This record gives sequence, structure tokens and C-alpha cells, in this order.
Amino acid sequence: MSAFLIANIDVTDPDGFAVYRTLVAPTIAAAGGRYRVRGGETRVLEGDWRPSRLVVLEFPTMPDALAWYESDAYSEARALRQRTARSDVVIVDGVPGA
Repeated sequence: MSAFLIANIDVTDPDGFAVYRTLVAPTIAAAGGRYRVRGGETRVLEGDWRPSRLVVLEFPTMPDALAWYESDAYSEARALRQRTARSDVVIVDGVPGA
């Protein structure tokens, strides 16, 4: 069952974050993940949430998503993101058979 990593990212250092974007994509692909959403336009339909830059990644399974997030391959990029943006990140299992 697919798992989805969902991140709301508020970039505080655009130049540093641009470097992050070049580092992160190869680590996602190498872990079997792929982008489903990457910073497109959002419209709030209900509630008070005002996402900044929304990113959704799909991985084959929850263990695959966690392995990528905790991997040595992603650690440098993750540290750079944490220095150049404020982020909220969650992982959620998808719906079986969907």
C-alpha cells in the first residue's frame, strides 16, 4: 500500500532552498518515491490552514517512506531544508486498492 509524505514548507532562505531542491530529488527517486504535488497553487476551501509550499511524495510503503526520510542519502538535504525553511511533515498510509 502506498504511503504519502506531506510537507508544508515556508521558505525562509530562497537561495539555500534552491540548493536543497537540487539535492533532494535524486534521493527521492533512488528510494522509489515520486512527486505527486510540488508547490502548486492552493485554495483554502474550509478552515484556517494557509499552506505555504505544499509537497506530496508517494512511496511504495510506509517503511519505504520512513527509510528515505531517515537515510544517509537524505540527511544532508534534510539538514539544509531545516536551515532554509520552516516545515511541517507527516507520513500517511494510502487507501488499499485505490
